[in-house]
Amino acid sequence: MLGSCHGTDKLKTPTLEVKICPQCGNEIELFSVDTEMACDKCRYVVYNDIQSCVQWCKYAKMCVGEELYNKLMQVKKAEK
Repeated sequence: MLGSCHGTDKLKTPTLEVKICPQCGNEIELFSVDTEMACDKCRYVVYNDIQSCVQWCKYAKMCVGEELYNKLMQVKKAEK
């Protein structure tokens, strides 16, 4: 998975989400253009919600890889 979003040309202003590290409880700032971010304190990697962006982004297959892309699309199809 790539470290940042290739679909950023479609986004006007990135949004910020603060997540709590499940390993140490530290706050992790994750922008909407980031696919993942490592905790500054313990280096645990948290991920953005890739399931939603895979549905619309033309770079999704390149970003997450073909195997994960196909799995996520199957999950979405099964939800309908």
